[in-house]
Amino acid sequence: MASPSVSGAIVSSCSLARPSRYAGRRGFSLVELMVAMLIGAIVVVGVSSVFLASQHIARTTHALADVQDSSRMAFELLARDIRNAGATGCGNRRVANVLAIGPDNGGVIWWGDWRRAILGFDGNDPDTPVGKAAGDRVAGKPSLQLLGSKDTSYSVASHDEARATLTLREASADLSTGEVFIVCDYDHAAIFKSSSVSGRTVMHAKGDGNCSAGLGYPASCESPNRYVFGPNAMLAPVYVSDWYLGINPDKGLSLYRLGLEGGTLKRQEMVRGVTDLQLAYQQRDHAGPFSRATEVTDWENVIAVRVTFTLQSADPRAGVNNAPISREFGMTATLRNRVQ
Repeated sequence: MASPSVSGAIVSSCSLARPSRYAGRRGFSLVELMVAMLIGAIVVVGVSSVFLASQHIARTTHALADVQDSSRMAFELLARDIRNAGATGCGNRRVANVLAIGPDNGGVIWWGDWRRAILGFDGNDPDTPVGKAAGDRVAGKPSLQLLGSKDTSYSVASHDEARATLTLREASADLSTGEVFIVCDYDHAAIFKSSSVSGRTVMHAKGDGNCSAGLGYPASCESPNRYVFGPNAMLAPVYVSDWYLGINPDKGLSLYRLGLEGGTLKRQEMVRGVTDLQLAYQQRDHAGPFSRATEVTDWENVIAVRVTFTLQSADPRAGVNNAPISREFGMTATLRNRVQ
């Protein structure tokens, strides 16, 4: 039997000979750690660059789509009014105007003069003042005044000329007292201001914005020119618009329309982001190019308008160098009733 001292020595020697569990293992060196961090940083920068580029492309695409949508809206709204300028609803050009503010009564209000169904300005429109408040016109920018009948029309059932009353085939809540109307048939059209609207009846009495109750052609304010519009004559509200480039509530630029609502002119912001507006006109029997408003010799012979818009994106950093996107668009609209 081995002595205790000998066995303890054997155990001790065996413990010293056993390999350590960490033997053969070593950590990263400083160079390896720096290389790994550099590679990781390159990957992060690359992924970030791709992400930021994709994000910018998405913003640019969205902003460009907004600009194109705004241009389509601006052209659709303005072109509709241009095409409809001077239209009576019945295709005739004989127009009797009994408005008290009209030229037959010595009036000078622009929307009371049907002979100027289209009238342009090169920056001197007296009906849209220049200023810096919301709705004011931008100095030096052109504008365009247009008159026509609205698309919505009503069929006349009967006309009591003695009582100055037009009876419609159906009532409408959209018609109001003090509104300007045009009624027409195969013979002529007549413009008047409604003295009263109730149910299916529309009155055109003298003294309530009209110089005469007679709706015959030609109009006469001194002695009524009587005329009875027969069944199926058409009645429609008159559409009044003055288009211009104005200041919006956010101090930016927008396309504005000065319109007539219930006998009162009101400004309306139509399309935001329009930063420039240019207008040119084509006259009948003029072989030359489109003319500026100051070069038009006879507005009754204008048959087409060329409109050029410049629009800017709402996103101020959607374009190159973090600038807004700006695009120029153009179109030509023809006055339908003057080319038929």
